[in-house]
Amino acid sequence: MSDTLARSPFYSEEHRAFRETMRRFVAKEITPFVDAWDEAETFPRELYVKAAVIGLHGLGYPEKYGGVPGDLFHGIIAAQELARCGSGGLSASLRSHTIGTPPIVRLGPDALRERVVPEILSGEKISALAITEPDGGSDVASIRTTAKRDGDCYVVDGAKMFITSGVRADYYTVAVRTGGSGHGGISLLLIERGTPGFTQTPLKKMGWWMSDTAALHFDGVRVPVGNLLGHEGQGFAAIMHNFNSERIGMASGCNGFSQVCLDEAISWAQQRKVFGGRLADSQVIRHKLVDMAMKINATQAMLEMLAWRIMQGESPVAEIAMLKNQATETMAFCASEAVQIHGGMGFMRGTKVERIYREVKVNAIGGGAEEIMKDLAARQMGI
Repeated sequence: MSDTLARSPFYSEEHRAFRETMRRFVAKEITPFVDAWDEAETFPRELYVKAAVIGLHGLGYPEKYGGVPGDLFHGIIAAQELARCGSGGLSASLRSHTIGTPPIVRLGPDALRERVVPEILSGEKISALAITEPDGGSDVASIRTTAKRDGDCYVVDGAKMFITSGVRADYYTVAVRTGGSGHGGISLLLIERGTPGFTQTPLKKMGWWMSDTAALHFDGVRVPVGNLLGHEGQGFAAIMHNFNSERIGMASGCNGFSQVCLDEAISWAQQRKVFGGRLADSQVIRHKLVDMAMKINATQAMLEMLAWRIMQGESPVAEIAMLKNQATETMAFCASEAVQIHGGMGFMRGTKVERIYREVKVNAIGGGAEEIMKDLAARQMGI
């Protein structure tokens, strides 16, 4: 998939150079340590700084805050090169700023942006997004966490659940209810770690072990009015805008992991000896590999065409929702087939395909569950 960059009309020499930088970075700084980090359920904080040095964190952000030029295709490359290490948990945590920081840049007061964004893009501080609540996932309009104005502060009470970088983040972009019921009463606040009354509880998960996922608790947390992102009631629109870019990023990563599954399955099938020959000599195995490649190529084509359309100023919401499902379904198929091709070794920890297989479901749920994506697409289609 990634080797087609040389022939693709969507990628320039700059894109190809960035891919090589990313590939070297992942091979040197991440892949050799992934198994140990996964078992330890964490990875070194200094990796954020190392990633910032090669421009990963600053992609597409304003240069005055330490950003570097980059478009959606740089983002696709970043997600798919990170996938080569075989850990979605690493990718999710290392790049949690891609969903936590955009609302700060777009809506935050100048003083807040100037203080916070450079620290995030340099890797010194970590950004997270906190939307989901214990009794509500994809139904953003039902948010219950409240923020009541009290002089120069908002007093925040409530809880968030399943928050990526929930323990180690320094800055949390939090959806709160400042008004009445429904989407019109939702706002966004930037809440900083260590604020009195704000606590985090680590969560144990099926996959994404090295990603520090947490439940957040707010008990009378006083947040300066200057940490309001935009105006009261603008939160829902900002969240929806954020979801579109998040889903493009998720689709990119999912298809990257699908490609890893195919690469690992081909390598295993070519070296594994069965019944006096290679596993790859079996027609049924070759057909499995071709089926995987077909789905990956179709998903990549959809991803790249949608990225191009977005860069032309379109907002193809229905297609983005369908792409997200297409990518997660492709990943589920490829992970399952890769484990099957590996046989017993595919069930052993320490293999990329085993880890990816464990991480399939979170992608089908996070960023909007598959069922919600279908309903959103249908509404956009006027059905």
